[in-house]
Amino acid sequence: MSDPLLQSNNIVIGEGVTFTGTITAPGKAMINGEVTGNLTAGDLHIGKAGQVSGVIRAKEINVHGKLSKDIVCQQHVMIHSTGLVSGTLEYEEMEILRGGQFHGVMKQKSGGA
Repeated sequence: MSDPLLQSNNIVIGEGVTFTGTITAPGKAMINGEVTGNLTAGDLHIGKAGQVSGVIRAKEINVHGKLSKDIVCQQHVMIHSTGLVSGTLEYEEMEILRGGQFHGVMKQKSGGA
C-alpha cells in the first residue's frame, strides 16, 4: 500500500461516478466525478472533470473543476486555471491562477489561533 490515496482515511470518486449524500474523509478526497451534498475532508482535490456542490469543509482545497455552494476552507484555497468556484467561500489564504474563476461572496478568516 505505497500509494497514499489507498489509505483507509482517503476517498477517490472517479470520473463518471455520481454520488449524493455525506462524505467525511479525514485524509484526502480526490473528486473526478460528481458529488452533491456534504463533504468534509482534510485535503480536497477536485480534478478537471470533477464537480462538487453542497456544504464543503476542508483544510486545503485545490480546484481544477467546479466547486459550488457553501464552502469553508480552514487554510489554503487554490483555484487553478480550469477551476470555477461559486457560492459563499470562507477562507484563510487564497490563490487564483490566470483563467481560474470565482463568482459569489468571499470572507477571509483571520490567521492564527
